[in-house]
Amino acid sequence: MLKTLRKHSIVFALTLTVGSWFSSSALTVMDEVIANPEKAGGVYYAYPGPADTLAVTPEGYTAFYISHYGRHGSRYLISDDDYLRVIDYFDKADSLGVLTPLGKEVKSRLEAVWLEADGRGGELTPLGARQHKGIAQRMYDSYPEVFADSAHITARSTQVMRCAHSMMAFCEGLKEKNPALYIPKESSKRWMSHLCWWTPQAAEWNSERGPWKETYDNFADANIHPERVTASLVTSPDGLPLTPEQLMWGLYWVAVDMQNMETPVGFFDIFTPEELYALWRVNNLDFYIHNSSFPMSEGLIVANARNLLDNIILTADEYIAEGKTGATLRFGHDGNITPLAALMQFDGFCGEEPDPEKAEEAWANFKVTPMASNLQVIFFEPDDGQGDILVKFMMNEHDVNLPIESSVGKPFYKWSEAREFLKARADEATATITRAEQAQQAAN
Repeated sequence: MLKTLRKHSIVFALTLTVGSWFSSSALTVMDEVIANPEKAGGVYYAYPGPADTLAVTPEGYTAFYISHYGRHGSRYLISDDDYLRVIDYFDKADSLGVLTPLGKEVKSRLEAVWLEADGRGGELTPLGARQHKGIAQRMYDSYPEVFADSAHITARSTQVMRCAHSMMAFCEGLKEKNPALYIPKESSKRWMSHLCWWTPQAAEWNSERGPWKETYDNFADANIHPERVTASLVTSPDGLPLTPEQLMWGLYWVAVDMQNMETPVGFFDIFTPEELYALWRVNNLDFYIHNSSFPMSEGLIVANARNLLDNIILTADEYIAEGKTGATLRFGHDGNITPLAALMQFDGFCGEEPDPEKAEEAWANFKVTPMASNLQVIFFEPDDGQGDILVKFMMNEHDVNLPIESSVGKPFYKWSEAREFLKARADEATATITRAEQAQQAAN
């Protein structure tokens, strides 16, 4: 039965792929989401991995250090309640005798999902562990010289278990390549000041009192229309525990997270392509407002990555000064790596668009922060001991560029040049934080 249910998602994707959505050769973000419904998950999009390994090293150089930050891998919905609210709705509807034939089928699918998800809300899925193991092994294969037996490697995660489990899977992947590696691992409060740090002012911005709320609410109201979905599932919503909008969002989250689970059940057939795209648009704006470079925040959210960027700079300086070889492995959340990529101003990761209708043209969450998204900064030293340290940057295992000129040819930069730019960005973040603190003090 489960294999049969999975076909609903497959038919949905195939129908769209050959449909009229592709009248233009240039794909829009809407085209991407409709062609691949899993991208509608945004930050729930399962890590796609690279098309090929970019093991590029400049001539006459050898990699000696990798600075890394990785979001945890694929996970279950953040809480068991996210499943139970929807399941309880269908149980109640069933008891009232108001489920449609599709509603009864969806109820059956949800029961199959709960067999796997029960008690695992917020935890890493098996796929999440496989993602990190794969990233680690591709990193090793690309730059094995970084992981010599004597390499100095540290691995630190936030105190959330899915991050610690991601760290463990990553280190296991490296150890399978070289069992001699010594990798001390730690998940503690000690490193939270850079692994997962937010200012009080940013937290206030993100609260329900934040100035973003009217902009978001108006956009959501204009895009979310749950009536058709509700009518396809129940003959009457009266007396049921969720509003039609709450039901639509609850089913959306279950649907987009199935790609991260092992149970072969799909829910995309519940939505029309237009509905799924609209849900993603609202989801994308929400994440853009709260985690990245939405202009209304005036850099306050992006500045949350200041301590993390400072740590990347200082740790690299330490490895260079002490002549060490190895890697710094850090593990955290989408709310950390997203502002970091914007602060570092990688192309495609730092768009600034104030118009909600156009936000997706500047910034798309499934491109920036899928499950297991990661930053890798690769450092190279000259083989003859003469010349500059070079560096290149990778997001999600693809080369990305800084918005500065390179005297050695992109994607490579002299570390001295890249460092100067990144330090200026960290200082700018400090100035933003200081202004916010002063404004808050004045208001009080």
